[in-house]
Amino acid sequence: MAKAGAKAGGDSPDAVAQFERVTEVAGKAQQMMLEFWTGEGGKLAGEAGAPDSLGRLIDVWGDWAKAWAGADATQLVKLTGDYWTDAMKLWAGLFLGKPDSVPEIVLTEDKRFKSDSWDSAPVFDLVRKSYLLASHYLTEGLGSFQGLSDEERKRLAFQAKQFVDAMSPANFATLNPDVIAAAQATDGESLLKGLRHLLDDLKRGKMSMTDETAFEVGRNVAATPGQVIWEGRLFQLIHYAPLTEQVFEIPLLIIPPWINKFYILDLTAEKSFIRWATEQGLSVYVVSWAQGSEALRDVGLEDYAVEGELQAIDLVLKASGAPATHVIGYCVAGTVLAATLAYMTATGQAEKVRSATFFTAQVEFSEAGDLLNFVTPPMLETVNQLAAKDGFLDGRWLATTFNMLRPTDLLWNYVVNNYLQGKDYSAFDLLYWNSDPTNVPGRFMNEYLTGLYRDNLLIRPGEISVKGVPIDLKTVQTPAYIQAGRDDHIAPLKSCFKLTTAFSGEHRFMLAGSGHIAGVVNPPVAQKYQHWILPEGVPTPDTVEAFQQAAGEVKGSWWPDWIAWIAPRSGAKVKARVPGKAKGFPAIEPAPGRYVKQRIA
Repeated sequence: MAKAGAKAGGDSPDAVAQFERVTEVAGKAQQMMLEFWTGEGGKLAGEAGAPDSLGRLIDVWGDWAKAWAGADATQLVKLTGDYWTDAMKLWAGLFLGKPDSVPEIVLTEDKRFKSDSWDSAPVFDLVRKSYLLASHYLTEGLGSFQGLSDEERKRLAFQAKQFVDAMSPANFATLNPDVIAAAQATDGESLLKGLRHLLDDLKRGKMSMTDETAFEVGRNVAATPGQVIWEGRLFQLIHYAPLTEQVFEIPLLIIPPWINKFYILDLTAEKSFIRWATEQGLSVYVVSWAQGSEALRDVGLEDYAVEGELQAIDLVLKASGAPATHVIGYCVAGTVLAATLAYMTATGQAEKVRSATFFTAQVEFSEAGDLLNFVTPPMLETVNQLAAKDGFLDGRWLATTFNMLRPTDLLWNYVVNNYLQGKDYSAFDLLYWNSDPTNVPGRFMNEYLTGLYRDNLLIRPGEISVKGVPIDLKTVQTPAYIQAGRDDHIAPLKSCFKLTTAFSGEHRFMLAGSGHIAGVVNPPVAQKYQHWILPEGVPTPDTVEAFQQAAGEVKGSWWPDWIAWIAPRSGAKVKARVPGKAKGFPAIEPAPGRYVKQRIA
């Protein structure tokens, strides 16, 4: 009877089972949403009106209202006509079988649409190419806005990119053929799994990028042996175990940024710069910063310079017995290191640092890239309001801001994979580190964004004082090794290059392939990327362009170039120093210590 009934009704057993399965999936989805909104979701909804809205970080409407008021009507009309002409060519090419008429601007390679499924049906091909066409003309339309400053024009271009990337058809379930295929193949389970991922991330307050259960700080990341030998309110000082019987007399102090955790330089053993540096015969010390907290709400730039960096330098000298130390400053730590060196020069302490290495650091911010788009009155007001509540800026907001600099790769890619397709998270140590943000004291964030990014005070002699002492970067004579990344989206190449003229001492500038992370974390064993250096004896040119013309390309890691530069400045070899054995510096706990293990809930 059931079989006959199914035939008469036109419903096969498979169709009935599929319908029941889809109904079951829909029911589970509704239950998940109900449980979420009666629990964590209700809490989130209650906070929706709070001032911590990311949308306030960019004063979009004011920028675009001003732009449209000064638009060149003639140019807009022409662009509109050109768009419709190309649109007709596109439709003719797709529907009338005239592929030669399709505009070239929609034939560009785009990894968002690399799947063959976008070619599987004319409708998806049309959606994809129509989007690419519209995106092109929206970007071109920015040229019709008159009377804008360079800063305003760059901000509009940034906002347009955010909009264009967000509106990609790949980001919408009903327009992405890969999402549809996955849902059909799993009877909707992929959508249910993606919803579960989304709700879990909403509860956690951040987007998951990797399988975080696959890693543990101190076990398979940040696992290089060492000891915490000192700790204070701002940082712990780690001394790593030597890997050679003798070490250079001059030790190395690594100062990471306090807006990230130090173990980006100590991921797996194969990727660890810290481990590699110890293998080269350096006695390595690393600062592990404390999380921003209510207790640190009044910590500012001068505190990180003196109580942080200078104190760490003094501690290393005392623990090692060395007359000086090499210092590495990464990103914002390098920026503040420049101020610290100027303060040390002004107070007669310059001899404590034998050389300074700057990883992707900036001191002159007029060309600081897309981050300048966030330094607007609404953004600064939002940061101050966020910090006023707890005394610090939640690291998840900083992480989201950095992700917005490359939205396709660092935001929408995970929306599509994790939420729309419900894919399992892969295990990737770099993404685990990227998902382990830090809170930053409110006072420092305000000084950093206003005094440096907005007002560009650090490069101006006497405009910034450290503990009452006006500083001037030009007085710094410390030898400097300056690294920049060719594709760095956080500290752009042109901005980092300005370090070559910021000081008065000797320097070596090296341009690394890749970006802000991979341009630094590129061990020789990986045999990846490349770097560019000038021939021996050739002075650094005045411009980036001239440097790139004069420099020679070298395949692989730049780390050997750095050690070749630093070794002659490192003194004689001495007996290896054992962590925890120096007088007054007992082993407090094994590396990486407690501070770095604190995670934002």
